[in-house]
Amino acid sequence: MKNAQTRSQQSQNVYQMVLLAIFTAIIFLLAFTPIGLIDLPLIKATILHVPVIIGAILLGARKGAFLGGVFGLTSLIKNTLTPSALSFAFSPFIPVPGSSHGSFWALIICFVPRILVGVTPWLVYRLSRKLLKRRNAGTQTGGIAVAAVAGAFTNTILVMGLIFLVFQGAFAAIKGIPTDAVLSVILGIVAGNGIPEAVVAGVIAPAVCVPLLRILKLEHPKALAV
Repeated sequence: MKNAQTRSQQSQNVYQMVLLAIFTAIIFLLAFTPIGLIDLPLIKATILHVPVIIGAILLGARKGAFLGGVFGLTSLIKNTLTPSALSFAFSPFIPVPGSSHGSFWALIICFVPRILVGVTPWLVYRLSRKLLKRRNAGTQTGGIAVAAVAGAFTNTILVMGLIFLVFQGAFAAIKGIPTDAVLSVILGIVAGNGIPEAVVAGVIAPAVCVPLLRILKLEHPKALAV
């Protein structure tokens, strides 16, 4: 019996490592093809949060944080090699408007929100599973959808919130607006980018996670460790 349990756990570990590798490859593929990062005049809209969210729900917070770190790394590379107007907020190698050098804060903005995208969905999903006494396909799908939306807004709100706090003056300069108008523009970006990104995550994540959780038995108690 113990040998059978050991083999089952080893198989599960293999499944998880394979999934982690697949999601990592997907993030790089999306990041360096037109379908992953959409270049807009001011900022790059993204769907890279989707594989991070799915990976977090399937594999746990630690592997989700790793995938979020990969997301941040691709963002750093992309904003350094093909900069847009706001790339100074994501790469310390791009000078901040009004200065001749970049900012260390760009690394914080680039990585911290993205790493948390790999943590928040897992926490929300686990909380939903604990709070909902009836566990069926409907509640599971709903819990994953809510977790995915939370993960998407974690990225958008934290990124744009940090840009407002750290680079308010630079943002106003590149946008050509008064400093006191920056907040309203930031909120507009949060709504314009954040809502569609959240909807995409809320639709795709349950469609992918529900069958995989069952097929790979990733909700076995030993598979739920952080």
